[in-house]
Amino acid sequence: MTAYKARINEFRTALSQPVIALDHLKRLCFHGIPDEEGIRSDCWRYLLNYLPPCKAEAQKVLEEKRLLYKQFIDDLIVCPNKSPDDSPTDNCRDVTKVDHPLSIDPESQWRTFFNDNEFLLQIDKDVRRLCPDMVFFQQATDYPQKRIVDDPEHERLHQRVEQKVLRYANIERRGLGATRAKSNSVVEDLHPLGKGKEAHWEVVERILFLYAKLNPGQGYVQGMNEVIGPLYYVLASDPRSEYREHAEPDCFFLFTLLMAEIRDFFIRSLDEAQSGIKFMMERLGNLLRSVDFDLWKHLERQELKLHYFAFRWLTLLLSQEFPLPDVVRIWDSLFADGDRFNFLLYVCCSMILVLRDQLLGGDFSNNVKLLQNFPPMDLRIVLSKAIDLQSKTRV
Repeated sequence: MTAYKARINEFRTALSQPVIALDHLKRLCFHGIPDEEGIRSDCWRYLLNYLPPCKAEAQKVLEEKRLLYKQFIDDLIVCPNKSPDDSPTDNCRDVTKVDHPLSIDPESQWRTFFNDNEFLLQIDKDVRRLCPDMVFFQQATDYPQKRIVDDPEHERLHQRVEQKVLRYANIERRGLGATRAKSNSVVEDLHPLGKGKEAHWEVVERILFLYAKLNPGQGYVQGMNEVIGPLYYVLASDPRSEYREHAEPDCFFLFTLLMAEIRDFFIRSLDEAQSGIKFMMERLGNLLRSVDFDLWKHLERQELKLHYFAFRWLTLLLSQEFPLPDVVRIWDSLFADGDRFNFLLYVCCSMILVLRDQLLGGDFSNNVKLLQNFPPMDLRIVLSKAIDLQSKTRV
C-alpha cells in the first residue's frame, strides 16, 4: 500500500507541473495508471494529445473544444419537422416550407435526414449492447444534454430508428474471455430512460453520430463502438464532477484523435498499406516466427491463419478479449508507448505465447476456439511477457 501511495504521489507531482514533462509522464503511465483521483483521465488527455503540455494553455483548449462540441450538436443533428418559431439556439431546423421528403435534390435536408438514419440504425444497435457484462452503459448519466432531453417535442436520435422492443441474444463473458452470444427467446425491454434522463449508451450514440457526420469519407464502421467504450467509461467515471460533467465533449475529441491513428484499420481499401490491418497481421506473424519458430510452424501446418482471431484483436485494440478494467490497463501502455501500436503487436504475440502448450497439443478446431475465446488469465503475465519481447526484438 505504501508503494501504491508513493506511485500516486509520483503522478500528482508529474501532473502538477506548469509544463508537463511528457516523456516522464509516458514512462510512468506505461506501467499502469492508478485508479484514483481522476489521474487516468488526466493522463489520457495528455497521452492522446488532446491537451498541450503547458498547463496555462490547457484550460483554454478545454473551454474552446467544449464550446465547439456544443456547436456540433446545434448544427449537425438535423430534425426537419421543427417550427421556425422555436428558440434561435434550437439544433433542429424547419425545412418543410422549402423542402420535401421525396425531393431528389442532393442538397435536400430531408435527404440528409434519411441518409443519416442509415448509419444511425447501425450505431443504435451497437451502442445498446456495449459492454453487456456491465450495467454502467444502461445507467443514467448525471449530465444529460438538457436542451435535448427536456424538450418533449424534440426527437432524440434513438427515436428515429427505435423499435418497440428489441429481441436479443443473451450475452455472456467467460472470465476474461471474449464475449459470446447464446440464442434466447426472451424479449427484453431496452427502451431508453424517461424524460429528462439519458443513459450512457445514448450519449455514446450521439458522439458516434456526430463523428460519422463530421467524417463522411469514413463514416461509422461497426466496431467503433467497442473503441469508444473504454474512453467514455474512463471519462464518465471520473470522481471529479467538474470533469465528469464534460465527459461527452472530451470523449468526442479523444475518440477523434485516437481514430486518426487507427482509422486505416477500418478502411478496407487500405488493408494492404503499411498502416492497414493486413500489414499489421503480417508483422505479427513475423514477430511470432522470430520468437517461437516451432509454434509458428505448428499453426502454419494447421493452416490456422492469423486473421481468424488477430483481425479483431488488432482492429479493436483488444477491447473484446478482456474485461473492461483490463482493457483500460492495456490502453495505459498502448497510449504511453512512443510506438504504441508496435506495443500492441507485442501484447498480441504474448497472448499467443502464453497459450503455447495448449496450441501445440490442440487440433485446428480447438486452437481456433482457444484463440477466438482467450481464456481467463492474470493480465500481468501477458503484459510482462510483452514487455520482455519488446526489449529483445523489434518489429
